[in-house]
Amino acid sequence: MADFKNVQPLADFNWDEFENGSKAAVSAEELQKAYDETLNKVSEHQVVDGTVISVDKKEVIVNIGYKSDGIIPASEFRYNPDLKVGDVVEVYVENQEDKKGQLLLSHKKARLSKSWERVNAALENEEVIQGYIKCRTKGGMIVDVFGIEAFLPGSQIDVHPIRDYDVFVGKTMEFKVVKINQEFRNVVVSHKALIEAELEAQKKEIISKLEKGQILEGTVKNITSYGVFVDLGGVDGLIHITDLSWGRVSDPHEVVALDQKINVVILDFDEEKKRIALGLKQLTPHPWDALDPNLKVGDHVKGKVVVMADYGAFVEIAPGVEGLIHVSEMSWSQHLRSAQDFMKVGDEVEAVILTLDRAERKMSLGIKQLKEDPWEAIEVKYPVGSKHTAKVRNFTNFGIFVELEEGVDGLIHISDLSWTKKVKHPSEFTQVGADIDVVVLEIDKDNRRLSLGHKQLEENPWDTYETIYTPGSVHTGKITEMMDKGAVITLNEGGEGFATPKHLVKEDGSQAQLGEELEFKVIEFVKETKRIILSHSRTFEDAKEEPKKAPRKKAAKKDETAAINNVAASTTLGDLDALAALKAKMEKGE
Repeated sequence: MADFKNVQPLADFNWDEFENGSKAAVSAEELQKAYDETLNKVSEHQVVDGTVISVDKKEVIVNIGYKSDGIIPASEFRYNPDLKVGDVVEVYVENQEDKKGQLLLSHKKARLSKSWERVNAALENEEVIQGYIKCRTKGGMIVDVFGIEAFLPGSQIDVHPIRDYDVFVGKTMEFKVVKINQEFRNVVVSHKALIEAELEAQKKEIISKLEKGQILEGTVKNITSYGVFVDLGGVDGLIHITDLSWGRVSDPHEVVALDQKINVVILDFDEEKKRIALGLKQLTPHPWDALDPNLKVGDHVKGKVVVMADYGAFVEIAPGVEGLIHVSEMSWSQHLRSAQDFMKVGDEVEAVILTLDRAERKMSLGIKQLKEDPWEAIEVKYPVGSKHTAKVRNFTNFGIFVELEEGVDGLIHISDLSWTKKVKHPSEFTQVGADIDVVVLEIDKDNRRLSLGHKQLEENPWDTYETIYTPGSVHTGKITEMMDKGAVITLNEGGEGFATPKHLVKEDGSQAQLGEELEFKVIEFVKETKRIILSHSRTFEDAKEEPKKAPRKKAAKKDETAAINNVAASTTLGDLDALAALKAKMEKGE
């Protein structure tokens, strides 16, 4: 509606003629011209100021001093929920008259026409501006600022972490422009920046009043894997995970919850860095102080495994009171093993207190002590000469370590594995994890060692070999191993002998080969070192030399005659006749 309050009556207008119906003193064109001069000069595509004269849910009516008012959709003002009648707003004249004679205005286009200039000015002057949060997006929100879609990062919405972004959609808030990308015309705004300055002043005031040991009430603001952040009323403090409870805490959620109000104690603070260390467990007495005063070394306790390591397990016998079971105290066995072989986190275990230091708040425990030490009565259970079955645990170059039972180990020396076989390494004889029969040879109780034997389960065959393999005797054997220095021969009666290359030459001059079965003569037999020296060559060489040695029998007869003469010299007279007859007979035979 046009505004006529500034219209003045014509000075020379004749009212009498007008009332009597006579012709007006002025023409219609003059009247139209006078009316038009009372209106603002408005051009299309121009931005002008207008006054809001009506507001409802659908539209806003704006008067720009033109002959008709403009109607603008209310959605163009949703960034400004406080819009009211009488407010002056910018509008863009799209058309002075449409087909219906209506003035067409746009507030959105008016804002856009100057928005980029205003946004840059807001950044330069650090101006606080209003924006309308249109919707959520990845990592934040989209905000309508002067008609431009600006980005509000989630971290810049508030000083507190935001868990539900949707509650901000549709709200009009104040912002500061913090960054503009001129090339891509991207704008970043922040609401957090508006309150940080105020918070900084508030933090300084709060920190200046802090004292170590002071107890304050706070609200759990954020929970992380390493601790809990608590809002103390404008300033945050951190409760490290180790200060939440006297007991071990794997997850802070076990102790506190978000938005929970808790009392905390000030442990330390840094005014310059504005860091505050808080404690929760310090508000309760230390569990060691409440530990049963009658508890002593040797007592049995029960607890729960809370931490595992290769070297042992920590067992909580009361909240905040732990003892260490070293892996060496888990079994009487002396094998190097990991603590995980015996227990795991969460296991309920019974143990014996080995050491207890209340001043240092330390305790060591053992579980092997719940069983009898097998070495206390070792001579009774495993006397020398007794036979047992053991489990092969591991090898060394000099023997085999075996376990008779948990905590009782023994060594079978490589020389005590076999009477006849030469064992170069124990792996040739058995394997780890296998059972093996043993005889107890020696007990060293102080050093917890047993000397064991395997070959002693059988009789020593070398006692029998001594009667069989006499020097000069011939036996059949098979060449089972060839070496540079000779060959190993396995004899049919049992046992092994050795022949050098020169004793492996056959009668036709060729060399005996691996796998051949031949006759061998015993050259040397040494029981103590279990050595049998053999020769195949001697079996045919000695046979050829026997005819050459035959004439030597005469000398032998002479020797026998001389021996008889010597005997005769010592006999009685009654024997002389018989001796003489024997001598005559021998000489006749020659």
